[in-house]
Amino acid sequence: MHAAVVHSFDAPPRYDTIAPPRPQGDDEVVVNVLAAGLHPRVRSAANGTHYTSDRSLPLVPGIDAVGRTPQGELLYFVAPDTGPGTMAEQAVVDRRRALPLPPGTDPVAVAAAMNPGMSSWIALRRRVTLQPGATVLVLGATGNAGQLAVQIAKHLGAGRVVAAGRDPERLDILPGLGADETVSLLKDPDRLGPSAADADVVLDYLWGPATEHAITALLTARPERSKPLAWIQIGSMAGADITLPSYVLRAANLQIMGSGQGSVTTAGIIAELPSLAAEIASGALAVNPLALPLSQVEQAWTTPAAPGRRVVLTPAT
Repeated sequence: MHAAVVHSFDAPPRYDTIAPPRPQGDDEVVVNVLAAGLHPRVRSAANGTHYTSDRSLPLVPGIDAVGRTPQGELLYFVAPDTGPGTMAEQAVVDRRRALPLPPGTDPVAVAAAMNPGMSSWIALRRRVTLQPGATVLVLGATGNAGQLAVQIAKHLGAGRVVAAGRDPERLDILPGLGADETVSLLKDPDRLGPSAADADVVLDYLWGPATEHAITALLTARPERSKPLAWIQIGSMAGADITLPSYVLRAANLQIMGSGQGSVTTAGIIAELPSLAAEIASGALAVNPLALPLSQVEQAWTTPAAPGRRVVLTPAT
């Protein structure tokens, strides 16, 4: 069968042939893959930089997908921690890591939105208790995950959402998706403190120097430093490390935590999938995918998508 295959961490995957997968246990079934999202997490696994990578080659990338069983059942599923990924014509699904989808669900929309949406959905439901009316700052709101985070924060009860990012085109989109205020980290980063001084939760997709500046800016502008501030580190698009002055932890009620594999159990992540999938399938969350055939994987890997769009590969079956 055909699949995307990574032969070198320095090159995009190639459209290649591999042996068809075979189920190994009673909980496993082979599905025809309908759609698999090209997420940043997929890219980092394919170039060997993700913290879970064992750097073994060759590998089939892809961490989740939507597929159909021989009986016609539509499933969203998360790939096993070991074994081939989902960017192939067929994949083995462990039913314990799968979610049945209702008839009529758009496989491309679910494949595009589940992974990026999961980051903020799980952070706000598993890492903190989001109080109704709370203020949420999305740091890195112009990425696909950040764009969904703005919608999800509002959907889960935030009273005010401040969206901060660098891309001006995407910033212009965000008020229509629920952002009450936007801050350009490119043109006016000093506005971040006054704009988000009352934040209760920060969803941080950036880290690095951007986070160093944001922590200082928020705490300097904060009228009541003893008010709890949950800073949830989700991504590191601006840098892998920060320098954190010791006084910051003494001078404010700041709690820094992560949200991802390890800080939330696999069972906890799986438990959140049905509710998120239902919101995507219902159209409550705006999704704008770009579907490309699996045979164009090299082109998809190297051609940037338009602002706000997530590439989804659609194998021919």
